[in-house]
Amino acid sequence: MTLLAINWVSVGSKTAQLILSLSILVILHEFGHYITARWFKCRVEKFYLFFDPWFSLVKKKIGDTEYGIGWLPLGGYVKISGMVDESMDKEAMKLPPQPWEFRSKPAWQRLIIMLGGVTVNVLLAFFIYAMILFVWGEQKIVNNSFKNGIYCADSLLLKFGLNNGDKIIAINGQQIKYFDDIPAKMITALNVTVEQNGRQKTLLMPVDLIGQLVEKKKQGVGFIEFRRNAIVGDLSDKMFDTMYAKKAGLQRMDKIISVDSVPVTFVDEMGKLVEKKRNDSVTIEVDRNGQKLALRSRVNSDGKIGLPYINLYEMDSLGLIKIDEKKYSLLEAFPAGVAKTWEKLSGYVDQFKKMANPKTGAYKGMGGFKTIGSVFPTPWDWESFWNITAFLSIVLAFMNLLPIPALDGGHVLFTLGEMITGRKPSEKFLEYAQVVGMVLLLSLMLFANGNDWFGWGRSR
Repeated sequence: MTLLAINWVSVGSKTAQLILSLSILVILHEFGHYITARWFKCRVEKFYLFFDPWFSLVKKKIGDTEYGIGWLPLGGYVKISGMVDESMDKEAMKLPPQPWEFRSKPAWQRLIIMLGGVTVNVLLAFFIYAMILFVWGEQKIVNNSFKNGIYCADSLLLKFGLNNGDKIIAINGQQIKYFDDIPAKMITALNVTVEQNGRQKTLLMPVDLIGQLVEKKKQGVGFIEFRRNAIVGDLSDKMFDTMYAKKAGLQRMDKIISVDSVPVTFVDEMGKLVEKKRNDSVTIEVDRNGQKLALRSRVNSDGKIGLPYINLYEMDSLGLIKIDEKKYSLLEAFPAGVAKTWEKLSGYVDQFKKMANPKTGAYKGMGGFKTIGSVFPTPWDWESFWNITAFLSIVLAFMNLLPIPALDGGHVLFTLGEMITGRKPSEKFLEYAQVVGMVLLLSLMLFANGNDWFGWGRSR
C-alpha cells in the first residue's frame, strides 16, 4: 500500500507540474497573438486556455472578448475576427471585410500578429533562464576532472567501443568542457574521442544511435553517467530507517571495499553483485575511518539494499570530481540567459534534424503528454520546473514556426508569399490548407501519444 501511494503521489506531482507548465506556456503564447492583434486594432472574439468544443469550464465576456478555460487540454487559442483559423468560422468569412478584421489589415501587420506567440515564447525562455541563473546560479561538472571516467549503463555503448572508465574528450570533434553537456551531444554523435587505457582513440557511432538509445530507454535502461565511487551517502532521512542497508549498520562515508569477498571500487560493480542476491543476503565489507568491518545485509526482490551514495558536492570535497559554480548578478544574468536560450535552441534543432531523418530512428522517441510529464522530477523542485518550462517554451516556439498550415509558421509562409508576389491567397485556399494542417497535426499528436502508451515507433 505504501509503494502504491508513493507511485500515485509521484504521478500526481508530475501531472500537476505538466499542467501548470503547459498552462503558462499556452497562455503567454496566445497573449503574444492577442496583444499584437489589439495593437493593430483587430477584434479578438475569444481567448481560451484549452479547447472548448461544445462547452467550456469557465467563461466570462469582457468587452468584445470572451475569456475562458476549455475542457480539452490540448493547447489553447485566440479567435481573431476575420482570420481563417481552427474555428473554421466560414459564415463570418462570407460577409464583407470589416475594418476591425484580421483580413482587412496590411500583410506586414498580419505577419507581426502571427509571429507574436513565437516571439513571446522565445522571450519567456530567455527571461526564465536569466532568472534561474540569478536565483540559483550555475553548477557544472568539469569533464576532465573525472578520476574514474564514465559508466555505460547498458551494453549498447559498450558494443560501439566505449568502456566503463573511459574519459570522453570530444564529440563530433568538439571538445567537451563539462560533463553535463555529454548526454545531449551524445545522442547526435557521429564520432566520439575517448581516452581509453591511457591512449586516445576516436570511435565511430552508427547513424541510428539515437534510435537505438530510445529503444533502450523504453526498456527502462539508463544511458551514460560518470562513474561513482562506492561510498555511502546521507542515511539521515527517515525513509532509510526501514531499508536493509541502514539496518545492517552501514553509515555515511563508509567506503565499500568488497561484496561477498569480491573487491569493488565503484557503484556499478557493487550493484551487479548485490543484484544477483535478490531475496537473499550479502556480506558487505567497508572501510570506516581506516577500520575494516564486515556487515550482513538483506537484499530485496529488486536486487537492492536501499543505499544512497555520496552526492556531487561530497565527491567534489573528496577530490573525485570538480564542480564549477558560478553566481550571476541581475545584469550578468540577462546576457547569460540569452546565450543559454540560443544554446538550447541549437541543440533542439540538431535533434529535430535527426528526427526528420528516418534512418536515424529518432522518430521512435517522439512522445506525447506522458513523455513530457515524465521529465518533471518528484518531489517538486522549482529550479527543475523552471528549467523544463523554459526548454518547453523553446520547443513550442520552434514547432510553431514550422511551415505547416494550421500552425503559425504556415500562416507566416502564406503571408510572406503574399508580400513577395503581391497576390493574396484566396480564403477558400486558406480554408482547405487549414483543414489539411489540422489533420496532419492531429495525426502527429495521435502518433506521439500512441508511441507513449503502445510503442508504435518501436521495432517489431
